[in-house]
Amino acid sequence: MRGAKSLSVFTVLFGLVTIKAGGSVLFVDSAREAAGAYVPFVLWFNFVAGFGYVLAGLGVWQERKWAAQLSVVIAVLTLLVFLVFGLHILAGGLYEPRTVAAMTLRSAVWLGIALSQRHLLVA
Repeated sequence: MRGAKSLSVFTVLFGLVTIKAGGSVLFVDSAREAAGAYVPFVLWFNFVAGFGYVLAGLGVWQERKWAAQLSVVIAVLTLLVFLVFGLHILAGGLYEPRTVAAMTLRSAVWLGIALSQRHLLVA
């Protein structure tokens, strides 16, 4: 139970930071300029997904099956966006190298969260 609470807090905070970071680039001119060669579909996905992170975190707190299912969906969608982002890079598209690091981190985090919640999927 204690592990679920810690994971929940982490997940909600990760979501709030994601919303703040993405929202700044989307809606604040100076942040958008500082972001450099961001990839719009990656930015929009991460911004919208941040709300899902918060929702998943709230469900993780209560150890709900739907939160485990949502965690799997977030992990899969993150990996798919990362794949399409990779294709964008291979096609010569502009990007920021830090986006590769950020998507690697997001993929690892959500795979970890989904795996940690797998016991709820069989319940």
